[in-house]
Amino acid sequence: MSFQGAQTPSRKGKSPPPDETSEEAAYLKWLGDKQKPVCVKLADGEVVRGWIEYYDRNMIRLTRENEPNLFIFKHEIMYVMEDGSKRGNS
Repeated sequence: MSFQGAQTPSRKGKSPPPDETSEEAAYLKWLGDKQKPVCVKLADGEVVRGWIEYYDRNMIRLTRENEPNLFIFKHEIMYVMEDGSKRGNS
């Protein structure tokens, strides 16, 4: 039994997923519009809390109560999640 004439199946059926889906921007916009409290875990393990007042392609601005506001580069962020704690002036 010889397999010399057999062709291997081509893997051209699926294209790779897109680099961007715009979901990140939509989520950050929603968080900012609602001024939802968020918890941001940084690459070094530090966790900062506040709400997103501004974002762009490369960074976010985290506004905090009684602490300095932060501009955080996105490449330094491990994740952003909603924070269950309440803001004082909500």
